[in-house]
Amino acid sequence: MSAPIDVRVVLVRPAGAANVGAAARAMKNMGLGELVLVRPRLAETQLSHALAVHARDVLAAARQCDSLAEAVGDCGLVLGTTAHGGPYRGRAGTPRELAPEIVAQARHRPVALVFGPEDHGLSNDDLGLCQKVITIPTSSDYASLNLAQAVMVCAYEVFLAAQEGAPEAALELAPAERVAFLLERLEAALLEVGFLSADNRGHIMHSLRAILGRAGLDEREVRILLALAGKIEWASGVRR
Repeated sequence: MSAPIDVRVVLVRPAGAANVGAAARAMKNMGLGELVLVRPRLAETQLSHALAVHARDVLAAARQCDSLAEAVGDCGLVLGTTAHGGPYRGRAGTPRELAPEIVAQARHRPVALVFGPEDHGLSNDDLGLCQKVITIPTSSDYASLNLAQAVMVCAYEVFLAAQEGAPEAALELAPAERVAFLLERLEAALLEVGFLSADNRGHIMHSLRAILGRAGLDEREVRILLALAGKIEWASGVRR
């Protein structure tokens, strides 16, 4: 690769040791080394025999986390993969379209590529922690890829973008844990003033996540919006 980049592969609740091993092998083929497993549904002994071949070092160094939020908290950009449509999965980009942005951001702060369980993929709650969504173009006859295949396709496009020299990022994004905290504060403030209700809470917050994800917030912008949330809560209290 033309410059060091920090791209993390996160596998959420994987169930197949062979898939995890093959994903580790794909990562090493494409120059990626950081693997994180979120609540894997397989034992350590299964992992030790996974089909990583010469990428056993990637597998051995893999971290395990109890939640996706923990796995991506320090990342500036979090991208969830999906093969399905729906209101929570719109505005998806292909790995080729998003690879230059991934490389540019990964020079400043870790970027996470998040892959869901083999049986049903990422949930809407999982995708709620992702700023962007990746969909790999496939035949309409059978759109679902094997987990390791999906990792390989995404890692390959990132590898090519890094070799070609992606442009520098316009700004260094705030870590995901800060954006998640901001969204919690905004949700609380909007509930206080009655903008959110039990009926529309999930849909509107999803839209706000999507807006902020597309905006790509830096730390200064996060602080401004946190101050706005605080002012909304203060004004609501004064009126009461």
